[in-house]
Amino acid sequence: MTCKFYLKKGMGRKSENGYPWIYLNEVASYDGEYQNGDIVEVYNFKNNFIAKGYINNLSKILIRLLTHDINENIDESFFKKRLHQAWDYRKRMISDTSCCRFMFGESDFIPGLIIDKYEDYYVIQCLSLGIDKYKDIIVKILINDFNANGIYERNDIKIRKLEGLDQVKGFLTQPFDTKIQISEYGIKYLIDIENDQKTGFFLDHKENRQAIHRICKDSTVLDCFTHTGSFALNAAAAGAKSVLGIDISCQSINDARKNAELNNLSHIAKFECHNAFDALHTWAKEGKKFDVVILDPPSLAKSKSNISSAVRGYKEINLRGIKMVKSGGFLVTCSCAHYMDKSLFESIVYDAAKDNKRLLRQVDFRTQSPDFPILPNFNESYYLKFYIFQVI
Repeated sequence: MTCKFYLKKGMGRKSENGYPWIYLNEVASYDGEYQNGDIVEVYNFKNNFIAKGYINNLSKILIRLLTHDINENIDESFFKKRLHQAWDYRKRMISDTSCCRFMFGESDFIPGLIIDKYEDYYVIQCLSLGIDKYKDIIVKILINDFNANGIYERNDIKIRKLEGLDQVKGFLTQPFDTKIQISEYGIKYLIDIENDQKTGFFLDHKENRQAIHRICKDSTVLDCFTHTGSFALNAAAAGAKSVLGIDISCQSINDARKNAELNNLSHIAKFECHNAFDALHTWAKEGKKFDVVILDPPSLAKSKSNISSAVRGYKEINLRGIKMVKSGGFLVTCSCAHYMDKSLFESIVYDAAKDNKRLLRQVDFRTQSPDFPILPNFNESYYLKFYIFQVI
């Protein structure tokens, strides 16, 4: 018999409207027995069915919801249907599906499951105990239905500790070379899905990398926090006069140089190992100027508790970055922090411009690529803010 959970009066309305999580403090009582990871049913205080999902009382998120259909079984056919729906969506929404986010957890209606596709190789992350129990089924479907040549798990992420799960990584199929060459809109990259950040590449900027092409032709470009050079290489491919990419990781800089060579762009795109905060501070003082300055830092707000320090960090780099843009040039500035909301981030950039006595004109605003869909009733799915400003 499936265990049933009953919510307190006034709770559950968000979940009835599509919010995919139930928290422990929303529950009034439950009927039956369960083990963590089991599928349970959720009802409101009137005893009306809301949804089914997997449970884990070790997590702040007690139940992650999978379906609002009481008659839908959570089995292999369920996951097969969800994966095919996710892939059909991507084929419709993005023109280059050779590398993309194949499954974006709650936004694709399988909470806690991340799948990234790199050509015929797939990287899986299971962020919750519930989906971790179905990992073998997911692997089977990717092999049988999506012709996966190899599958690797990058479950070496801290969030799994909150679910009572070990941090692990390794092959879920026969071993293969985890250093893979990919292509995105004609730009080639060498990635290492075993050791690179996240799952090997920042796929969420797919469309944003294309957006900078029109401002980089015949320009001098500074790309800060370049990682393995994706924005820098797109600037070079767009016809920039010169591009300098900087990053604190010397390994990333070496990888960026290899990517420049791979695309025959080494004569335009140069890379140096610097702490971007220090370099921006020094170079702004020295009066260095560029036609385009790109700021794409790692998340500076990992939680609500460090918003204040994040504000200071974003303010500092945007203050220096704006100062280094030639009159009429462009600032590209980003935040990938979910807790840094759009209005707050905008106010930081505008204040930085005001302190520089410069005027900004917004040229473009974007979020994450369409293969990272945003659910309006699940704000946690919206995290990336990407702006292009002209600096007057």
